Amino acid sequence: MTVDKDTFLKSDLLEKYLIGQTNIQETLEVESYINNFPEVKEAYNTLENKLELVAFANAEKAPKHLLNNILNTLDYKPVITISQKPKKSWFNFGIAASLATLIFAGSAIYFYLQNQDLLSENQTIVDELYDLRSDIDKNNLKLDALAEQFSQLNNPETEKYILKGNRRAKNLKTVAYINPKDKTSLIDVVSLPTLPENQEYQIRAELQDKQVYLGILSVKDRRLQQIPYTKNALGLSITIEEKGVQPNNNSTETPVAEIELKLED
Repeated sequence: MTVDKDTFLKSDLLEKYLIGQTNIQETLEVESYINNFPEVKEAYNTLENKLELVAFANAEKAPKHLLNNILNTLDYKPVITISQKPKKSWFNFGIAASLATLIFAGSAIYFYLQNQDLLSENQTIVDELYDLRSDIDKNNLKLDALAEQFSQLNNPETEKYILKGNRRAKNLKTVAYINPKDKTSLIDVVSLPTLPENQEYQIRAELQDKQVYLGILSVKDRRLQQIPYTKNALGLSITIEEKGVQPNNNSTETPVAEIELKLED
């Protein structure tokens, strides 16, 4: 079927002709266009050169001794003739080799990426298992601590002391659990009135001639807090102190809550 040259150039007949995939009728048509239209001939030459570069880039060099062996076997020198058909066959081989190389490279890249994805997924699973194991260990430690505290609270030797705030801290309420036999002390901060940003609650043990600093009270962690056991303590007191100042064993502040202890060491 005859069409104008522009429509012909947009078709794939030139490519098929170069790789030997045209039938007799298509071959005659292509050669007619090449002979009659300079634009078609130029496009053909350009495409031919590109295919030749691809074929050369993927072709493997033959061993140098191969040609000499062939010439030694024959009694005459070869006469090299150029014809269109052999050249097209040689192009077919080069293009086939190029396509095979591209397919192989594409497959290799695909399997490499698949393997990388699998490795990444495996690492993610390992990390999640590690985090889960870490969370289990932390929860076990918390459960052990709670079990120990529960045991202390239910120990018959443990004494319970309730500290309530005075008029300066009416809503203050804490509960101290002290076991003189096991030398353990726990404090449960039930409620604390809000203080300015520059102040904090501190708890101290009252001795015969001095005070012993035991720590800072806070309701951020609504749980039992371990405080140091103080031998021969006569009482506990809670004061309001300036935040950020190095705590000492003696306070000049008037307690906002205090209680006497009846410990038998």
